[in-house]
Amino acid sequence: MKDAIAILTGGGPAPGMNTVVGSVAKTFLQKGYRVIGLHAGYSGLFRKDTRMEDIDYKLADDIFNRGGSYLQMSRFKPSDKDFEENFNLDFFTGNNVKLLVTVGGDDTASTANRIAKFLEAKKYPIANIHVPKTIDNDLPLPGGSPTFGYESALDKGATIGRTVYVDARTSGNWFVLAAMGRSAGHLAFGIGTACHYPMIVIPEMFNKTEITVEKIVNLVVSSIIKRKIMGMDYGAAIISEGVFHELSDEEIRKSGVHFTFDDHGHPELGKVSKSHIFNELIERKVCDLGLKVKSRPVEVGYEVRCQTPVASDLVYCSQLGMGVYKLFSEGQTGCMVFVDETGRVVNLCLKDLQDPATGKIPPRLVDIDSDTFKAVIDNILCYITPEDYEAAKAYVPDPEKYDFRKILNW
Repeated sequence: MKDAIAILTGGGPAPGMNTVVGSVAKTFLQKGYRVIGLHAGYSGLFRKDTRMEDIDYKLADDIFNRGGSYLQMSRFKPSDKDFEENFNLDFFTGNNVKLLVTVGGDDTASTANRIAKFLEAKKYPIANIHVPKTIDNDLPLPGGSPTFGYESALDKGATIGRTVYVDARTSGNWFVLAAMGRSAGHLAFGIGTACHYPMIVIPEMFNKTEITVEKIVNLVVSSIIKRKIMGMDYGAAIISEGVFHELSDEEIRKSGVHFTFDDHGHPELGKVSKSHIFNELIERKVCDLGLKVKSRPVEVGYEVRCQTPVASDLVYCSQLGMGVYKLFSEGQTGCMVFVDETGRVVNLCLKDLQDPATGKIPPRLVDIDSDTFKAVIDNILCYITPEDYEAAKAYVPDPEKYDFRKILNW
């Protein structure tokens, strides 16, 4: 029987999933391996009727440049009971599987390590190599390298953002966008910068003060007033959904949001329209202030996850897929594949990225001390400063309350 590898995709989609799968498959097929694709993420390994199919070269060639994931994804997280009672050991032994390749985030990587340890205890050791992805760009990869999928999601998000901004200027309205980003504001900051939005709100900005709903709203109102002073009755603000992770329970109750949670304990932000919530809160505020402003909500989330990969992700994901074989041929296991800026394939161990106390991988945040961030804040955003107080009194009696730097305690 041929040696085989199994490959699955977990979590949510990111542009480049199919590029990784197709590149892994092409590489291993040319080396004489059988390639088995698993549908429904890890759930297929904890049932007898595993949904699987052989990936041949033609299929790999057909899918490698598509958006989405040909292998259906899942956020399934096996419990200890699942390992004891439902694990499909026969899949590995019956198909002579030598390597499990997983494509996903840190939760997917952690489960891969659990499976490898379980199989080793059952006297059937296999290698496992993980390919990290996230459009949030919040994995702490060396050298500040972007996670695969981010550049493509940013490109699509910027397309949406530019169109919305043209609409704002054309119609004389404001738009309030909310962008994906569970723990970090990379996507919101990237889109806002690309589109020259007059206000960007990300959780990293609140490094010297507690995040509250009122402060988020006041930052946008600050931009609205500043633009009015400048003679501009339109604009757009983009807010990272990650602010919800930093809001206290009391603040979340004030916002009126009720979250459900996924198998990994993360609030299911995708079930709630954050832009609608923020827009409603901002509308209420400008109405109370007597400002004549029309605003509309726009969500930037699922619209960018299955974007067709841009060239940089097609190249990067191909390198990652081929890199899996290089690490495997060197006897590497329990690691993530990484390709540095010189094109060198690197073995990244989860333990090297994890916090030793919690075992969790700390998110890579937007560097608010960088020249890029400071330049955007100083030159692109529009907001109230002390020099604007007198002019701002035509719109609000207490302009210092909407002073950008005072709100953030900078």
